[in-house]
Amino acid sequence: MSLSASLANALSGLNAASRGAQVVSSNVSNALTEGYGRRVLETTPNTVSTSGSGVKVVGVRRDVNHQLIADRRLADAASAEAETRADGLSKLEAAFGISDNADSISGAISAFESALVAAASRPDSDARLADVLATTQTLAGRINEAADDIQQSRMDAEAGIVSNVRTLNETLQQVAELNTEIRKQRSYNNDASALVDQRQILIDKIAGIVPVREIARDNGMVALYTENGAALIDGPPAEFEFVSAGVIVPGMTVEGGALSGLTMNGRPVRVSGTYAAMGGGSLEALFGQRDIAAVDAQTDLDALARDLIERFQDPAVDASLGAGDAGLFTNFGAAFDLVSDPDAETGLSTRIGVNLLADPDQGGALWRLRSGLMAGASGPVGDASLLNSMGDAFTASRTPSSGSYTTQAFTMADLASEVVSGISVRAQTAIEQSSFSSARASALSEAELAEGVDTDYELQMLMLFEEAYAANAKVMKTIDELINMLLEI
Repeated sequence: MSLSASLANALSGLNAASRGAQVVSSNVSNALTEGYGRRVLETTPNTVSTSGSGVKVVGVRRDVNHQLIADRRLADAASAEAETRADGLSKLEAAFGISDNADSISGAISAFESALVAAASRPDSDARLADVLATTQTLAGRINEAADDIQQSRMDAEAGIVSNVRTLNETLQQVAELNTEIRKQRSYNNDASALVDQRQILIDKIAGIVPVREIARDNGMVALYTENGAALIDGPPAEFEFVSAGVIVPGMTVEGGALSGLTMNGRPVRVSGTYAAMGGGSLEALFGQRDIAAVDAQTDLDALARDLIERFQDPAVDASLGAGDAGLFTNFGAAFDLVSDPDAETGLSTRIGVNLLADPDQGGALWRLRSGLMAGASGPVGDASLLNSMGDAFTASRTPSSGSYTTQAFTMADLASEVVSGISVRAQTAIEQSSFSSARASALSEAELAEGVDTDYELQMLMLFEEAYAANAKVMKTIDELINMLLEI
């Protein structure tokens, strides 16, 4: 081999070692950078006319475990869906309150029942009658507050949907732009690894909203599909639309046309249910909170309010009441009547109140709690029959006419406890599922990091590149000395 050929070989070795040191340096400095894929220098023997001619740098390969990333993204979607659902159910649980908490609906019911018992023992005491009125108002107000909180949770979910859809559209557009730029850089034989890193971060963001699968295309481009086959990107990005209703009140549904569903490229697309195109991820959980979980909670709360109103508007309880007269609890001041208003139960918990005839501040009188709401005059102050009758009605076992608990009879306190416990159980189950999903996502994330940059290994590689650089430099120095000796001859 000629000296010039040897010099060329050594020079190619120097270049490869220098480039390798740069790659190692990049790996070490970005070991904790989100989305960074470890770089590997690819080299091959350089041959000229079947003879070795040093080393050739082929390029820099981004070394990642694509299957592990795919599994981690699906786990991220499941974790986001479970966490969002648990958060929504926890808000509903807070709306009802904990059963043994005095500020809960169950606590208000217990306080009202105790006030009735105390007043029945001393029907002549205005203070005890005032306590009955106060606890009645507290109970109705607590039900109103819970209903408002439920509707607020629906509006919060809708705001989350708006945010998710906006993020989805913006991120898909950015991925499409990176696809184009990566293809361009590859066509110029430039290293596009940094762009691929950025694209991975964007795809990870999408994966929290909806489960996504990445499919490699030519020239470094990728296509994105949901787990159930909807094309997010395979060419131009999909466009999603969602119209916020702003204020949500009971009875507003997608089926009724009052609330918006999700559209994809101008066509409705399913978000929940078996094989839903956009199912999974935080987006499904938010739609589920707005359209299912909160609606079910509202239905049960309305059923509770109906049962409460019907117990006290029965003339058998208060003989002063006639047909169509409101009892102690009212539907916005009137009796509850499905005959004249078939939709009277929808949103009843937002309208339940206390009959003004018993409220001195509203022109009523406390004695009506003892003598009858529609009584013309106060009866004997020692007559506790009405108070006892109301207490009996309150504690009587009665099968609810609507809601989720229509298969058995409950006292008022037991029905409230059942409703509160039902939402609490669902919330707790969702929290446990969220913990499991989060742990799985964390485990896969840790596994991905473990297969990322190992700084110890990178430093070993750096030492090898330094040795290779020194060896090739020694060859070049020796060739230089030989050339000088030849020139001196």
